[in-house]
Amino acid sequence: MFGVAPTVREWLEYWLPQQKHLSRATFRSYSDHVRMYLIPYLGDVPLHRLNVSHVGKMFEEIIAENERVTAANEDRRAMLSRIDRAPTKPRTIRRELRAELAQMAPFRRPVGPSSRDRVRATLRKALNDAVPLELVSINVAHHFKISYDRPRPMVWTAERVAAWRRTGVRPSPVMVWTPEQAGQFLDGVAEDPLYALWHLAVIRGPRRGELCGVSWTEAAEDYRSLEVLTQLTEVDYEVAEESPKSEAGFRTIALDAESGEVLRAHRLRQNKHRLEVGELWTDTGYIFTRDDGQPLRPSYVSDRFERIVRNLDLPPVRFHDLRHTAATIGLKAGTDMKVVQVLLGHSSLSVTSDIYTSVLPELATAAAEASAAVVANTRRRAMGTQ
Repeated sequence: MFGVAPTVREWLEYWLPQQKHLSRATFRSYSDHVRMYLIPYLGDVPLHRLNVSHVGKMFEEIIAENERVTAANEDRRAMLSRIDRAPTKPRTIRRELRAELAQMAPFRRPVGPSSRDRVRATLRKALNDAVPLELVSINVAHHFKISYDRPRPMVWTAERVAAWRRTGVRPSPVMVWTPEQAGQFLDGVAEDPLYALWHLAVIRGPRRGELCGVSWTEAAEDYRSLEVLTQLTEVDYEVAEESPKSEAGFRTIALDAESGEVLRAHRLRQNKHRLEVGELWTDTGYIFTRDDGQPLRPSYVSDRFERIVRNLDLPPVRFHDLRHTAATIGLKAGTDMKVVQVLLGHSSLSVTSDIYTSVLPELATAAAEASAAVVANTRRRAMGTQ
C-alpha cells in the first residue's frame, strides 16, 4: 500500500486505481490530471504537509507553461499560413516550408481556467478520500479557488473577420458564425455524405458525442424529432457508448421540416449504400457512420469539420461552437430562451442566459421552424424543398 506518511505521489498511485467504477471518460480525465499535473508538480510533497501554497505554485507553473504553448502554437499557425500562401511552383518552396514545419513543436492546447478547475477538482476528490483514513486533516483543494470568467461567445462580424484575416488572431476562444456564414458552410457541404450531421449541428446544436451516438431507433417515424439517450465518447481512439453527460442531456430535439427531410434523405442514401457494400456493412444502428457502418470517432468528426472550414475559407469555429451558432440563430429567430436551454441540454436556464444574452439580447417567442428559416442557405436540398 504505502508508508505511514505517504507522499502525494504514493497516495495518488494508490487512490487512482480505486476509481475504475467511474465512466471511462471520467477515469481517463482523472488519470490525465494525475499523470500530467498532480504528480509532476506535487508528487514529492509529503501528503500530510500539502498546503494551499503548494497548490498555488502548481497552477502558477501551469500558467507559465501556457504562455510557452501559446507562443509555439502561434508560430505554427504562422508557418501554416505561409505554406498556404506559397506558390505551388517551384515545388521546392513549399517542400522547404513543410520541412521547417516538421521541426516545430506540435499544436498543444493551453490549460485554460476551466481545465485548471477540473485539475483542482481531481485533487479535491483524492484528498476527500484521504480524510477518512486520517492521512490529511483538511482538504487544501477546498481552500484554493480558481476564479475566471467564462469566455463569452462572439459573433464573426465583418470587422472581426477582416481583422482575423490580417492577423490570424481569433477575438475569443468561442466564436459564432452569422446565419449567412452558417448558410455558406451548409452550401459548401451539400454533397458531403455527412451533410445531415453538419445540418443538424448547425440548426439544432446537439453535442458531437450525441450526434455520433444517436440511433435510428431514436428518430421519430415522421423525422420531426430525435431522442437523445446515448452519446459516444472516445479515449485513446477507442469509442464507447455512454449516457449523456447530465440528466438534462436526456431530451427530445424537435426538428423543423427541412431538417426532417434532410434526415429522411440521409436514411435513403445510407440504405442504398448498405445494399451496395453488402457483407462489408456492419449494422450498428447508428444514424451517422463510417462507410462500413461502424460508429464515427468523435475526434474524426471534429478533424473533418476543421478541414472543411479551412477549405471553404470561412472564419474558424470549433465543432462545439456550432452549438452556439444554433442557439444564436434560434434566439435571433425569436425562440424563447427556455426552449433553447432544453434544445441544448443545459442544466439550468441561467447557464443558457449567461452565455447568450451578451450575443443576441433581443428575445421573443418562436419555434424550430423559425430557426431553420433564418439560415441563409441559398441552395435547397434536392428533396423538392424551395
